[in-house]
Amino acid sequence: MQGVADALGPLFLLILLGAALGRLRQPNGEFWVQLEKVIYFLLFPAMLVATLANANVGEVPVFRLALALLGGMLLFAALLWATQARLGLPAAAFTSVFQGALRFNTYVGVAGAAALHGSAGATVAAVAVALMVPIVNVLCVASFIAAGTLGPSSLGRSLAALVRNPLILACLAGIGLNLSGIGLPGWSGTAVALLGQAALPLGLVAVGVALRPQALLRLDRGVWAANLVKLVLMPALVFGVALLLGLDAVSRDVALLFAALPTATSAYILARQLGGDAELMAALITGQTLLAMLTLPAWLHLAGS
Repeated sequence: MQGVADALGPLFLLILLGAALGRLRQPNGEFWVQLEKVIYFLLFPAMLVATLANANVGEVPVFRLALALLGGMLLFAALLWATQARLGLPAAAFTSVFQGALRFNTYVGVAGAAALHGSAGATVAAVAVALMVPIVNVLCVASFIAAGTLGPSSLGRSLAALVRNPLILACLAGIGLNLSGIGLPGWSGTAVALLGQAALPLGLVAVGVALRPQALLRLDRGVWAANLVKLVLMPALVFGVALLLGLDAVSRDVALLFAALPTATSAYILARQLGGDAELMAALITGQTLLAMLTLPAWLHLAGS
């Protein structure tokens, strides 16, 4: 347990630093909005390209990793829709519960994988991002469409944003450079890697800034349902499948880590833009991020990390 705590502890400290800066409004709010755009559109894609372009992806059990992660995601997506009537939530609230149960914080995931297993962990994490980001985005946009919370114009904007998603494009670029054998030649490799190194610490601080402690006062059935799936049932299923599939220790730990991650802070923006329950989304993001400081180490300790 101490090894897991030593690996994840500094990450959580950066999130708490961000929460303190956000609470103190230092720097001003516009600074963090612009920084988050830089991280999302430049720094984090650079990290993914740098990792995937030169990684030995052949050593990653991609098919079995996909079975564990995407199988769990698709199963719980179906179960959530099957139990929608039983939950008795308004359409807008259900879309936020759906996002809260399925979305994952990529900054925490990649940083945690690198902290636990170094470059090997970062490589598996980059592959996990490449597998999961397109699927989770399609599922979440589909949930808004099915719930009827957005009109035709919003649908068009959502699909366009999906096609232009910088994380998806970065994964495709990194894999393309890898498979072509081009990689990142000359100074480009060092330059892109340097950009990528800034992504994780700044991303973790930005996660903390986005937290809304006042949202924790909301504790309705939607909060309980999303937190139960995201922090308990999803990691339990993925861990069990990973063991059955015989994943190596690094791939197993990264699969479990990504299954147990708190939901993404970007889910709040999507909820606000596409007719979801933004306040419920804020409660889920804040609550899950804080709870994950306890549940993530516990799951990884259980896995024998």
